[in-house]
Amino acid sequence: MGSSVAESLASKDFFMKKPNDPGSNPGPRIQRGKKQIMEENQKNWHDKYYKLLFLIPVILTIFSVVYMVNFNASHGDFIYKDISLTGGTSVTIYDAVDASQLKADLSDKLEDINTRVVSDLFTNEQKALVIKTKSDGDLTKQVLEDYLEYDLIPGENADFEFTGSALSESFYQQLLTAILIAFVFMGVVVFIIFKTFVPSMAVIISALLDILMTLVAVNLFGMQMSTAGIVAFLMLIGYSVDTDILLTTRLLKRSEGSLNKRIYSAFQTGTTMTLTSLLAILFALFVVKSFSIILTQIFTILAIGLVFDLLNTWITNVAILKWYIEKKHGGGN
Repeated sequence: MGSSVAESLASKDFFMKKPNDPGSNPGPRIQRGKKQIMEENQKNWHDKYYKLLFLIPVILTIFSVVYMVNFNASHGDFIYKDISLTGGTSVTIYDAVDASQLKADLSDKLEDINTRVVSDLFTNEQKALVIKTKSDGDLTKQVLEDYLEYDLIPGENADFEFTGSALSESFYQQLLTAILIAFVFMGVVVFIIFKTFVPSMAVIISALLDILMTLVAVNLFGMQMSTAGIVAFLMLIGYSVDTDILLTTRLLKRSEGSLNKRIYSAFQTGTTMTLTSLLAILFALFVVKSFSIILTQIFTILAIGLVFDLLNTWITNVAILKWYIEKKHGGGN
């Protein structure tokens, strides 16, 4: 009798769904369905609009090319050069001199004069005044001594640096050659790594646009480029390429997950790298701005370049690679 009752209860339990059985509760299935729909909508947003977003760098590129052509026609070069690239005299006076007044008073006596105050980082007290002019050293020293009404003694209350125009021009050409060689070697390495034309060209184009757009921004700000600024562009090539290679490697050499998921994964890693570098550079720029012209120019150029790198990596390069992969594999995520 007891065994028949147990068998009857067991048979009822077999056909009855328990409360904790997921099949008896539609809630989790509905939530999973909503999550899948949201994921598909997110995917479809980028699939629909990534070509439209591509118009942003296209418009900026057209503007940059037109601007640089006009700039070169007007100035005979692609940048504003300071005396380290044109030749001239740099004088550092260790005294509290009114920079704007000195520039106004001596602008007709010294050729293309520029001044910059060097101050203490914490107290903001003026420590020195840097004067740059295309005039030769002897004339510059004489004019400044007449204006200040005291002798300028190198190593005591002043420092003088003079660079000849021929040497500066030669150094400028060598730096441009160095940038060109660095860019060529970068392109060769990229082609060796990926062995396919379109992805390799996407990396090179993105790096080239970073340099072009940064150069336009620097000119718009009226920054006079020194040898340090040219070196900063060399550094920018390295900063530009790393995230592009990361993105291309994730999309071409990995197969796990959909195309959009691989793009998003690369985006998370790449933007973290770029933003970390950008924040470090901005902090360094804040620290050195008051006392170092050379470092200020380097960090300014790198900061501008990293902003454009975000645009050209995650819009320009992504659009080219996504179009290439979808065309090659017949679409699909």
